[in-house]
Amino acid sequence: MENSGNKPFTILHMNQLFIGLMSGTSLDGMDAVLVDFGKTSKDIKIMGHSYVPYENSIKEALLKLHSPYINELEDSLLIANSVSQKACEAIKALLKKTDVISKDVRAIGFHGQTIRHQPQKGFTLQIGNPALLAELSDIDVIADFRSRDLAAGGQGAPLVPAFHHEIFSHPTTHRAILNIGGIANVTILNPNTAVSGFDSGPGNLLLDHWCQTHRYQSFDENGAWAREGKVIETLLDAFFKDTYFEKTAPKSTGRDHFNEEWLNKHLQKSYPIQDIQRTLLELTALSITKAMNAYNANITEIYLCGGGALNGFLVERLKTLMPKIKIQLTDVLGIPTQYVEAAAFAWLAKQMIFSKPGNIPEVTGAKGLRILGARYPA
Repeated sequence: MENSGNKPFTILHMNQLFIGLMSGTSLDGMDAVLVDFGKTSKDIKIMGHSYVPYENSIKEALLKLHSPYINELEDSLLIANSVSQKACEAIKALLKKTDVISKDVRAIGFHGQTIRHQPQKGFTLQIGNPALLAELSDIDVIADFRSRDLAAGGQGAPLVPAFHHEIFSHPTTHRAILNIGGIANVTILNPNTAVSGFDSGPGNLLLDHWCQTHRYQSFDENGAWAREGKVIETLLDAFFKDTYFEKTAPKSTGRDHFNEEWLNKHLQKSYPIQDIQRTLLELTALSITKAMNAYNANITEIYLCGGGALNGFLVERLKTLMPKIKIQLTDVLGIPTQYVEAAAFAWLAKQMIFSKPGNIPEVTGAKGLRILGARYPA
């Protein structure tokens, strides 16, 4: 439960306080949460949340970095400093809101901003300057979570299933956690088998791009514009011919693969723009549904998080496509949908501080359990 801000929390065990930071493939801004992990995994409390939006100049610079160009190295280092400064803004707002001082926070889990993710080539890159963030915040920073898993032969992603398993698993209920950010990722929590998880494909990324391009809005609120259109079946079929959808897990993807160029390649004919938006929404909903059916047909509950969980029409389509599964927000499990990913990186920071693994080899494909992240002392 989040603090209302009317009075400070009584903190009983300071060493369990961690901040998680997250800025995903949507490139909209920086989320920060203060998490009290308590004495057991089920004692987790979200003590507060803050959000700092990115200016258009930062968004444009980050988007540009997803493709090679001259002088990209210098630009990436400059924008990494900007990302860290935004992170510090979010942290300061969060501490003020919760009446907590920096010395009472054990560490910050800093995901950084993904600009390249190509595990098939042996690398993934999340930019941000963790040393600068440690200096600005006066709090230890844990960053670069993905590289260790990648070095062990894994995809380096998704990492959140380990957190989902610890916080959301149930001893008898077969459930899934579905995060719909720029990319959609699924965690399968079957009490009788090992945890599994993977990126199912595009989440909000292509939807947001099309809406920004043609409606000059950052996203299609509640899926209202998509609702006006009709599915273009031939276009949808063409989308699903992409080999990513045929891959088996472990698998992960990002803006390197699903992007404006990928979309334009399929738009060889002139279609009504609202019909393209509707088809992109169907791509997200159907790719998620196919992934669920392919890997675990006996799921009884799905809990949604991420920005896409607030898209009413998208959720409606998921419920129609999977009518036998109860679909709800993670709010009913105690963590609001918009806070889950940032809380996951607070948890990953905690794992590193206490020398505990943060990956699940069955999910990422790594050779074994690994302690993830590098520490930058304040």
